[in-house]
Amino acid sequence: QVQLVESGGGLVQAGGSLRLSCAVSGRTFSRYTMGWFRQAPGKEREFVGDISWSGGRTRYADSVKGRFTISRDNAKNTLYLQMNGLKAEDTAVYYCAAPPLMLQLPPPVVSEYRYWGQGTQVTVSS
Repeated sequence: QVQLVESGGGLVQAGGSLRLSCAVSGRTFSRYTMGWFRQAPGKEREFVGDISWSGGRTRYADSVKGRFTISRDNAKNTLYLQMNGLKAEDTAVYYCAAPPLMLQLPPPVVSEYRYWGQGTQVTVSS
């Protein structure tokens, strides 16, 4: 059974930084694209970014491009999201997610991902 567990969320002032982690178990982590999504109160869950199985390709939503960086350590089965220059509008629950198939680059939408973590809250005070 696939398990994804996020950590690292918290309260930070605008302009600050946080690093989220996502520990993955139950599958061959190194063969799967991994994604980050977020959901703010009253809004739909949205794509933040993703990283290919080898880490050679990353993709970001325009709203976070240049501020957020996704990386992975395949030896540790862990995904990361480094968030710099945080803004109040980045406040949300952040989720890591995995698609159903290996060696796949899914479209950046919620419906293409099957496995989800429980989420971690990020709150940015202005």
